[in-house]
Amino acid sequence: MQSIAQIIGRFKQNWTQELSSDAIVQAARHAGMTWKNSLLDPVTTLQIFFLQVLHGNTACEHLSHLAGISFTAAAYCKARMRLHLDMLQNLLARCVEQSQQESFDVARWRGHRVFHLDGSSFSMPDTRELQAHFGQSGAQKPGCGFPTAHWLVQMHAATGMIVGMLARPLRTHDMDSAAELHPELRAGDVLVADRGFCSYAHLTLLCQRGVQGVLRIHQRTIVDFTPGRAHVAPSKKTTKKHKGKPRSRWIKQLGKLDQIVEWLKPMEKPEWMSAEQYAALPASLMIRELRYAIHQKGYRTKEITLATTLLDAARYPLDELAEQFRQRWEIETNFGHLKTTMKMDVLKCHTVAGVLRELYVFALVYNLVRQVMLEASRRQQVAVGRISFIDAWRWLQTATPETDLPQLVVNPRRPNRQEPRVRKRRPKPYKLMTKPRRQLQQELAAK
Repeated sequence: MQSIAQIIGRFKQNWTQELSSDAIVQAARHAGMTWKNSLLDPVTTLQIFFLQVLHGNTACEHLSHLAGISFTAAAYCKARMRLHLDMLQNLLARCVEQSQQESFDVARWRGHRVFHLDGSSFSMPDTRELQAHFGQSGAQKPGCGFPTAHWLVQMHAATGMIVGMLARPLRTHDMDSAAELHPELRAGDVLVADRGFCSYAHLTLLCQRGVQGVLRIHQRTIVDFTPGRAHVAPSKKTTKKHKGKPRSRWIKQLGKLDQIVEWLKPMEKPEWMSAEQYAALPASLMIRELRYAIHQKGYRTKEITLATTLLDAARYPLDELAEQFRQRWEIETNFGHLKTTMKMDVLKCHTVAGVLRELYVFALVYNLVRQVMLEASRRQQVAVGRISFIDAWRWLQTATPETDLPQLVVNPRRPNRQEPRVRKRRPKPYKLMTKPRRQLQQELAAK
């Protein structure tokens, strides 16, 4: 069986070295794995796992034909269960570290590397273990829904590669685990995220690491651009004098809707932070608040207010900050590549450990596809975001070590593209499941 790492190793040898047979063996031993010489050893099993995910998470029975090796689906499933999660996490971390050195300097903004952070979700089979660990939507009755995970992902903006991710129970707030992804950032980086991540504590933690933030201000934060306006000190109780007044001290006006203020430390700590950690935070933080309007038709949001630690208005103009936040929506497109194109929206394993293994292999294969796109963009002299993801994915499915990378499809520029969120093809007219399957079977048998 030919290794995927060998296929693209010809044009990015250092990066794919981290997925070579020797690297997989090293990662397996580092994770404490031991094994006997057999057909489905950790190297072969993981390479077949890559092949499975690369072909849309195809059925286990299909893999012996794809790999050209004779084995049963049951034997492969057992071999896959023997892979330690630590091994896959280590492989992703090493691949990301190599990309930090080779690929993440692509398309810096004002000298900064830019990263996007956002949350999503994925579903999985309805088993007791997965239900107990992840939970399901409250809109579905017990026995009628599927376990769903909250998935927090940090991506490099220019290449679209996953640099860090966490899978948590469905009812987990985005901020509960966001700080766990901070180690993937370096001093001078810029993190762009939506308002669920905008808080005094989060921005302070970023500043302590030397990381800059560009975040949409939370809807409950009061912002007033009146020069010299009054403010109130943070308090545990809200009184009439607090109503409608910001909790930040006005410092300087940079423009009509652009100002520097001093955010004051709230009295109450966030739930995701310990009392000791919160007590160690400074009493205030200098923040730039700015607001701009969206005039493009088709957008529901007509006005956006940002909070950023980039205080220099001359170096970081409002329109460029607005553009950086607009580009944050690319992470939603990347989620679509993973969940729709690669079919990650529903994972197949029946255990928590199995689901997490699947998730990390998806991330590794997704990054491989992004690496192919990056190389194609260099050869074809276009921005990496314009290279067709699905075309790169299909090429990687059928490539061999002797296959040269062809000219991949380049998507046209569509800056003002508008598409309604509707489906033309009608679903089959079956009723939705509102009772557990066993109860429905008993009702059918009783007729």
